[in-house]
Amino acid sequence: MNKKQIIGLIAASVAFVFISVASVITKTVSENMSNKNETKSLESILLSDKVTLPDKDFVGVVKVEGTIADVAKSSSMFSNPQSYNHKKTLKYIDSMMESKNNKGIILYVNSPGGGVYESDELYLKLKEYKEKTGHPIWTYMASQACSGGYYISMATDKIYANRNTWTGSIGVIVSSTNVKGLYDKLGIKEIDITSGTNKAMGSPGIEMTDEHREILQSLVNEAYEQFAGVVAEGRKMDINKVKPIADGRIYSAKQALDLGLIDNVDTYETMQKNMLDTVGKDVEIFTPENKANVLSSLFEKAENLKPKSDAQVISEHLEKEGNGGLMYYAETK
Repeated sequence: MNKKQIIGLIAASVAFVFISVASVITKTVSENMSNKNETKSLESILLSDKVTLPDKDFVGVVKVEGTIADVAKSSSMFSNPQSYNHKKTLKYIDSMMESKNNKGIILYVNSPGGGVYESDELYLKLKEYKEKTGHPIWTYMASQACSGGYYISMATDKIYANRNTWTGSIGVIVSSTNVKGLYDKLGIKEIDITSGTNKAMGSPGIEMTDEHREILQSLVNEAYEQFAGVVAEGRKMDINKVKPIADGRIYSAKQALDLGLIDNVDTYETMQKNMLDTVGKDVEIFTPENKANVLSSLFEKAENLKPKSDAQVISEHLEKEGNGGLMYYAETK
């Protein structure tokens, strides 16, 4: 059997599995719609932002895992349900604010950070929860809680970290990839028709000028001042003590504890027990489940079978790394 036959066989197998799964889902949804006279689409049924809360007293676990970004525009019924869902997280916190059974929040963070906007929006939502309910919010830091992951933790009353946690990375970054050298070798020239000298600032096909760099640096500095201020408020530290340790470096759990950036180094189980000692023994720890999406894994595997051209690789890299947005982010890989 030659290479083309093997690829054809794999593609046929993937298609067969997809059609079978799609058929079962379509039949199930169709029966559900006919029985209940529902008019929801297949996607709206499979993708629901609603979290059903317990009917007894509970502490809700808010999991922030992965990059803190609003991926709603690119999400679909085929997307990975395990990635951070910004809008769903905000709605979940809103629902706990309205719940008479909610007694607190555990913010479970395993994130390298993310966008300045999204990190601050989540931080403000947690602050709103505290102000409205008066209930405690405790943070547990897992493998990493860096940059934006640390930023959102500043809205909480107490911070626990695993002994192997990496945290800190207090700072701001704007990343931009320049490919002018590559363009020159390929005989490609970027042409931008702009309304001002700085409109094409950060474009990958032109060199960054001193003025461009100065403008971007001013934006970074402003976001940094906001971050440092949030840390000073959240940790009840003088701003002049925050800034010397807020130079972007990553700290171990022990180092962070020594610097006053966290409160305890312990296990997640111990932290949960201590939380229940505070809010009440009869209170439940509630962690919403992310339902596995079979179709997303099938499409991901099928996509990986398709070879990519050099142009596609470059394009995807630029899209991922060179968007030029302000980020509270730490590259820990």
